[in-house]
Amino acid sequence: MAKAKLSEVEEAAQLVYALLQPTPARLSPGLSKSAGAHIWLKHENELPTGAFKVRGGLVYLSKLLATGTVTGVCAATRGNHGLSVAFAAARHDLPAVIVVPNGNSPEKNSAIEALGARLIQVGDDYDESVRYAQQLAQDEGLHLVPSFHEDLVLGVATYALEFLNAVPDMQRIYVPVGLGSGICGVLRAKEALDHEVEIIGVVSDQFQTYPLSLEAGHPVVTHPGFSIADGLSVRTASREVLSELNRGVSRVIAVSDAAILGAMGMMMRELDQHVEGAGAAGLAGALSESDRHSPQDVIGVVISGGNVSSALMTQAMNQ
Repeated sequence: MAKAKLSEVEEAAQLVYALLQPTPARLSPGLSKSAGAHIWLKHENELPTGAFKVRGGLVYLSKLLATGTVTGVCAATRGNHGLSVAFAAARHDLPAVIVVPNGNSPEKNSAIEALGARLIQVGDDYDESVRYAQQLAQDEGLHLVPSFHEDLVLGVATYALEFLNAVPDMQRIYVPVGLGSGICGVLRAKEALDHEVEIIGVVSDQFQTYPLSLEAGHPVVTHPGFSIADGLSVRTASREVLSELNRGVSRVIAVSDAAILGAMGMMMRELDQHVEGAGAAGLAGALSESDRHSPQDVIGVVISGGNVSSALMTQAMNQ
């Protein structure tokens, strides 16, 4: 993908702001003390769908409908991508079918259905749901919204544009990596602003698809696993995302479920914020690299989502 122009990200922002407000960027004294640096948080968990991906869905569908007629949309998801597609489809009075794997978060499933989408549970993991969604879209004449696309990236790049403008002296930013649009959006904003911020991706140590792919020099498929951070549970690396990571990301680090639970509990105690596993991975990553920080460092942490079950939140609080 080509380097984004500032005008392109700003145009995407106007599409987002037609329905949504910018999310807060806040300095946390308590988390800063724990990390040994100034920790700024980008609260994407405060969006109507509880996650950053809604920005991409709005931009993608706006651009899609500007080019032709669409009778309905379909997407595979573990939650937040599906919420994004369902939210955007509802705003355009389009039917939406969202495919999730068996055992998916009941809370995320209910939220998707509340937006008016038809929910189908199929497959043992996300990869199997993708295959089903592809066939369903073909059979029913639906537009399949991919998990990664330039318009999705431009949409989510708007949060990074807000963050870097709000905290212009940011030196490092920790970004959860699942399907890849979030971290690629941060790279777009960095390039558009000609900013020098260092980008660090954070994955679950149970799904090290991208670290292994970077090491191998090509996309790899990892074995099935389990993580409380369902948004990071990605087994198949995208060639496009891998290329983007190689182009502009400093490194991708892995954190454990225990570290993620700890970060979730800290944000609840310090900020009174319910944050999902993937949303807490950035803070877990920043804390894991505290030996790299100095008290003067300015560090950004992306809270990518807050769609967490009460049971998991209770578990995090007991850490």
